[in-house]
Amino acid sequence: MQQPQNTPAPANGRLHDEQTPLIGRTQNLEGESRVKTLPKHILHLFYAVLVSNYVNVLLVFVPIGIVAGAMGWNPTAVFILNFIAIVPLAALLSFATEELSAKLGQTLGGLMNATFGNAVELIVSIVALKQGEIRIVQASMLGSILSNILLVLGCCFLAAGIRHHESRFNETVASTMSSLMAVASASLIIPATLYAVMHSDSKKDNLEMDKNILVLSHGTAIILLILYVLYLYFQLYSHHSLFSDVENQESADEEEAQILSPVAAGVALVLVTLMVAVCAEFLVDSIDSIVESAHISKTFVGLILIPIVGNAAEHVTACIVAYKGKMDLAINVAIGSSMQIALFVTPFLVILGWIMHQPMTLHFQGFETMVFFISVLIVNYLIQDGKSNYLEGAMCIGIYAIIALAFYIYPDNAAGDITVDVIKSFFATS
Repeated sequence: MQQPQNTPAPANGRLHDEQTPLIGRTQNLEGESRVKTLPKHILHLFYAVLVSNYVNVLLVFVPIGIVAGAMGWNPTAVFILNFIAIVPLAALLSFATEELSAKLGQTLGGLMNATFGNAVELIVSIVALKQGEIRIVQASMLGSILSNILLVLGCCFLAAGIRHHESRFNETVASTMSSLMAVASASLIIPATLYAVMHSDSKKDNLEMDKNILVLSHGTAIILLILYVLYLYFQLYSHHSLFSDVENQESADEEEAQILSPVAAGVALVLVTLMVAVCAEFLVDSIDSIVESAHISKTFVGLILIPIVGNAAEHVTACIVAYKGKMDLAINVAIGSSMQIALFVTPFLVILGWIMHQPMTLHFQGFETMVFFISVLIVNYLIQDGKSNYLEGAMCIGIYAIIALAFYIYPDNAAGDITVDVIKSFFATS
């Protein structure tokens, strides 16, 4: 057998010298290719995010609104442009939050949704609170709750009723959420009742009463935040099985489209939040002028207009999943978002006002308190059987339209004090 001949090593290690540069060039080419493909990858992600929602065409109003506010254009134009600009920003904020929370697991994902799910209302309210616009803050919080439990829930019932004669959902989960909403409504009724009982004609006594209402609001806010933390533990750990249907529907939707990595979603979240804050600053600055020129109240702006814009993306999502028959998920979006506002965002703003030395309290005007209580009562009646139809949806939308009309003619300087007898009569009928 012929022995294989050993290949002689070239002099001066020439073969080694020829191969080594080739490897080096390959590594350099890989590095160069990554540098070249990174901008292309970023552009691809940017395009994918833009086409994820048709409402993103309104993003052209973001730079226009910022320029209008920075250059001091007509306040009405500044308000309208930034009002429109917040709509696509809210959609992008919701999109980035969903993309990020999907990769973080149930616990962190739930906290992310709790923190950023109502970020637009929170940012607008923080800006208004910093400027001492307590009425705008209170109206925005109440308006967010009402738009979710009446307008969004009504549209969900109506959308589901188009395809199904009757829709069913997890009544245990829905009743748990509505019970927490009833607790939240009580947290507003108690300060209003206390104000009605302690109100007097003496200015000195009223100043003392305002201090007592502020102390009551601070203590109540802390208790509501504790209840919200307990609810998160209830949903994610101790009674996790009750929410399995909702989570299964959420995971099914998450599998449909995962576009952004956690890092990309986090960067998008920060950038969009900053743009929302800038647009919100100009929006709040122009509210006084738009109120005077359009002859509408600050209460109507905060209670009807801002919540509709801030929750626009959430409204569409809830209606789409309801139309597809995923009523558990739709209920979770509608009532769950209202519960976050009532038990997390509003108490947080009260505590933040305490830190900023702003008199933000849970003492809403009497008419607003009664509207909130009646709305929660109606929703509790509608969902207690675990079934829905299009007529129930029409009733929710109808009562929301009546409330919007009432607040359109409701003046900011209304006394709004509520009597104890009226509250007792409502509790007696419920």
